[in-house]
Amino acid sequence: MKKLLILGASELQLAAIIEAKNMGIYTIVADYNDRAVGIPFADKFYNVSTLDYNAIEHIAYKEKIDGIMTICSDKPMPIVARIGEILHLNTISYKSSILATNKGEMRKALLDKGVPIPTFYICKNYSEYLNALKKIKLPLIIKPSDNSGSRGIYLLKNEEETKRAYEYSMMQANNHTILVEEYMLGKELSVEVFVNNDYIDIMQFTDKTTTGDPHFVETGHFQPSELSPNELNNIGHIVKQAVKALEIDTGPAHVEVIFTANGPKIVEVGARLGGDHITTDLVPLSTGINMVKMTIENALKQKISSYERLSAYSLIKYIIGNANNIETFLKTEKIESVISYSIHTDVSKVEINSSNDRNGYYILCNKSKEKLLSDLELIEKHL
Repeated sequence: MKKLLILGASELQLAAIIEAKNMGIYTIVADYNDRAVGIPFADKFYNVSTLDYNAIEHIAYKEKIDGIMTICSDKPMPIVARIGEILHLNTISYKSSILATNKGEMRKALLDKGVPIPTFYICKNYSEYLNALKKIKLPLIIKPSDNSGSRGIYLLKNEEETKRAYEYSMMQANNHTILVEEYMLGKELSVEVFVNNDYIDIMQFTDKTTTGDPHFVETGHFQPSELSPNELNNIGHIVKQAVKALEIDTGPAHVEVIFTANGPKIVEVGARLGGDHITTDLVPLSTGINMVKMTIENALKQKISSYERLSAYSLIKYIIGNANNIETFLKTEKIESVISYSIHTDVSKVEINSSNDRNGYYILCNKSKEKLLSDLELIEKHL
């Protein structure tokens, strides 16, 4: 029986843990939280941090693993890659993992290969930050170079907020480095990619909605994108350029894009599956493609399953504010497009600074776009 080590056992990794078990794979998970939701589904659990390299290396050797992976999470990727190189497992290189998790290094690699990106400056202290502000017109984006989930992002619109924006972003920067970059206006979307035998396959385009400034927390995703075929073709071209520039030569990638007045530009690239239920739920609903299974097969050097692409519409909406009314409505009404939902009625966060502040979600899918949007409108009336 093949042995697979999955870094993380939270909700983010749950789909991979369950899928691996369903595939008959001996599944080992590591997580610092001994109450993580994925633990009961695994064969074996190690109570260690996914960022503790020595502990993860010890587990890998002790268990004689055949593969190592994580999904929907950036931070463990360098350890996945280092273990992969040492044990000759099927992972991206350590160099690629750094390019895909350090936004400063990512920006430099993309710029070097001529991939369209926003103007940017890397700042390690307040002096460098102030110098960068002199080179880009307001408004502009300030963000940590090594965080995700909208943590630490700040739209600086006036000079009075200069120090506050710096402190807010630097507080979320684990490596004490932030980016100052051009504020791009345009439609936001993400692109799900899978690389197999050097072939870059675009699996789906996803339209995105956010809270807007100042923190741009994601509030919803819709598949497939409503952009025109020509626009999506242009996006697909630069996405493939970006994946190559970061040397992602195997497995999944999640690419965020803004379609500006001057064409599409890359925001960020992750060498992993997209989070926010995009690849675990929306992609299989709208296309019939199980990217989680493909990622597991890839990690174990197995033949990637073939798939027959379906055509449907899917979306997820995140709940901001009080969720009591929507939970009651979803429990009592039978709405055709509703696939699943998760509501946090014990909290009602008003200030939304990151994805952790959202109060739940609901997922819809339908072959009819009109019916999907009609059901969505019905639900939103009860928010």
